[in-house]
Amino acid sequence: MTRRDLVYLLGGGSPPRFRAVAFDAFAILDPTPILGRAEALFPRRGAALVAAWRARQFEYCWLRALGGRYADFWQITRDALRFSAAALRLALSARGEEELMQAHVELPAWPDAPRALGELHAAGVQLGFLSNFTPDMLRAGVRSAGLGSVMTRLLSTDAVQTYKPDPLAYKLAEDAFGLPRRDILFVAFAGWDAAGAKWCGYPTFWANRLDAPTEELAAKPDAVQSDLAGVARFVAE
Repeated sequence: MTRRDLVYLLGGGSPPRFRAVAFDAFAILDPTPILGRAEALFPRRGAALVAAWRARQFEYCWLRALGGRYADFWQITRDALRFSAAALRLALSARGEEELMQAHVELPAWPDAPRALGELHAAGVQLGFLSNFTPDMLRAGVRSAGLGSVMTRLLSTDAVQTYKPDPLAYKLAEDAFGLPRRDILFVAFAGWDAAGAKWCGYPTFWANRLDAPTEELAAKPDAVQSDLAGVARFVAE
C-alpha cells in the first residue's frame, strides 16, 4: 500500500482508478494559433496549407519510422511545411517559414485543460506528456501554457528514435512512471493515437476535439468526450 492509498483510506475515500495520466501534446496544447498565422501569411489559403502540412507531418513520421531513417519532429515539421507549401504553389519565404515554425513553441493550453489538470494533480495523480514533439518543443509548450507545476514527465518519442504508434513509443510512459500499463491512462487527441495506445494495452480517453469518427482499427477508446472536462471524473470512477 502506498502512502497516498493510506491517506485515501484514512479519509474515507477511494484512490483514483489510475495512478498516472499521459497526454498527447495536442490534447493539452491548442494548435489553433498556427492556423491564424498561416491565414495571415496566405489569406484564404492558410487553412489548406495547415491541412496539407499536418497530414504530411504525420506521413513523414511514419515513412521515416518504417524506412529506418529517423529525423526528429522539429525537422519533420519543417520538411512537411516546405513540401506542403510547394504542393499548393505558395511562395513561402524564409521569414514566413520561421514564423510558422515558431508558432509550434508558443501554443496556449486549451481553455478546459488547466482545470482538468489541476483536479488530477490535486487527487495525487502523476501527469505527463507522451508526444512525438521533441523535448525542446515539450518544454516550450509547458512554459507557454503555464503547466510547469503539474506536468512532471515530458516524454518525447525522440528518446527511442521512432514515433507513435510504434509500441516502443508508448512503452516510454510505463518506464517513466514505473507503473503497469493498466494503472496509466493515455489521453489522445487523434483517433489513430487512441487506437495505438489501446493496441499497447493502455486504458484510453479520447479528447475528440474535432468531432472525428472513430478509426476503424479494431481498438475502441474506453471513453470519448469533446474536451477534458470529464477526464478527472473518469479517473476517479
